[in-house]
Amino acid sequence: MGKFILKRLIMSVGILFCGMLIIYALMHSLPTNYIETMAQQLAQRPGSSKSAQEWLADLNAQYGMDKGIIGGFLVWLKSAVVGDFGVSWVHNVPPTEKFADVIWVSFILGAVSLVLQVIIAIPLGIVAAKRQYSAVDYGVTVFAMVCISMPTFFVATLLKLIFGVHLGWFEIAGLTSARYYDTLSQFGKVMNIAWHLVLPTITIVIISIGGLMRYTRTNMLEVLNADYIRTARAKGLPEKKVINYHAFRNTLIPVVTLLGGSLPSLFSGALITEQLFSIPGIGYTGYQSMIVGDIPFTMFYLTFMAILTLLGNLIADLLYAAVDPRVRLA
Repeated sequence: MGKFILKRLIMSVGILFCGMLIIYALMHSLPTNYIETMAQQLAQRPGSSKSAQEWLADLNAQYGMDKGIIGGFLVWLKSAVVGDFGVSWVHNVPPTEKFADVIWVSFILGAVSLVLQVIIAIPLGIVAAKRQYSAVDYGVTVFAMVCISMPTFFVATLLKLIFGVHLGWFEIAGLTSARYYDTLSQFGKVMNIAWHLVLPTITIVIISIGGLMRYTRTNMLEVLNADYIRTARAKGLPEKKVINYHAFRNTLIPVVTLLGGSLPSLFSGALITEQLFSIPGIGYTGYQSMIVGDIPFTMFYLTFMAILTLLGNLIADLLYAAVDPRVRLA
């Protein structure tokens, strides 16, 4: 176990280095450059004695953009290793500080959505497998395929149109009610934020539930057709015990590993959903930083995401070995 973890960590460092170099090269080559925009604004200020090109040269030297891709990446890497990610060009604070301000929104949104996915998808997948080719199975399958097929923007727009515009039950954008939020009590503020997160949560659940439902159904069908299940039935065990004790436990083995890989989604933010509902989470903030070319914040955000992805894959492998005694980690 220890050798396996050490080997994976060493591999992860190499993968992370290559990934960060590629991301830095892409960010460095973006047509949208925050420094160029800033240089144009400074040159157009009244009384400016420098041209846009002169300001651009000064700013490139100030932000380390005059060293090329490899040189600039090595300078960034040297600082990042010791936890210094610079200062966000857009937010004028260290990326870690801005990240700490917005991550809680995305974490709550991701955690609640994940719990609802598990509560809804796994039972429905198991029921569909138990009643294969029945009306229930066909209904669950159609529902799952519809959820898989619908894009995020369609689901979000439909929910906002029905529950926000026509029925008026929920706010369609933002995290708080700007008109009266400051007048609410502490509990009222919490409930106001929760009320604004209902539609984004439902959106994430709808677009994610179909895949987990189908995955659970497929695994359950494979388990129910296994020899040891037929043996258990032949011995006269009650069907409820066969399903709940023998089949259900083995069905969860691949599902647990799938959920173990969901760690990045708890912290990465639902970029599209947050953007559609104007929720100021890490996904929304990261996207806004990318489109304006804020390299310090974008590099920190994507580095954090890469580390979480590698860590999530490692956790999934360890969970698989923990729940399935047949698996040996070498």
